[in-house]
Amino acid sequence: MQKAIDQCVEVLRAGGIILYPTDTVWGIGCDATNEEAVQKIYKLKRSEDKHSMLCLCRDADMIVRYVNRAPGIAFEVMELSDKPLTAILPGAVGVAPSLIPEAQTLGVRIPQHDFCQALLRKFGKPIVSTSANISGEETAKRLRDVVQEIIDGVDYVVNPRFEGKPTLKPSSIIAFGEDSEIKIIRQ
Repeated sequence: MQKAIDQCVEVLRAGGIILYPTDTVWGIGCDATNEEAVQKIYKLKRSEDKHSMLCLCRDADMIVRYVNRAPGIAFEVMELSDKPLTAILPGAVGVAPSLIPEAQTLGVRIPQHDFCQALLRKFGKPIVSTSANISGEETAKRLRDVVQEIIDGVDYVVNPRFEGKPTLKPSSIIAFGEDSEIKIIRQ
């Protein structure tokens, strides 16, 4: 696994994009702090919906470096969740501008996935995670479901043997406001 992690980190640091397994579905990723790399993903996905991608973070310590107004309840909910949960948190800072909507929020998730955790530990920054499909088309649950256009459009494809046991469905999404208000976006 270390060789694949090293190759991913090399691609990410060079501003490239990767196709990789997560604890949910296959994702397209890049350095979340690199605007050019983020734009490559929007172009590859043919996405009109800017600001719709989330970031994977290693842990709460990494999250608080990129969102500065997250309420404490958000971290409690993430910690207690028994399934993958994306938290939309206020006060986004330090990531590519096109990841931040007008509301100044950022979607973040701490993956419970060996490959993702090892990659985040080695890379040291958040990694964009968006479903490995053309916008509006069916979500690719496994590598074999990813269309050739996506495979050809990335700089590195992770070996599917590192897939683990994904849920095969997108994460739940909860938005947290600064005053601890909570809104369920997707269950």
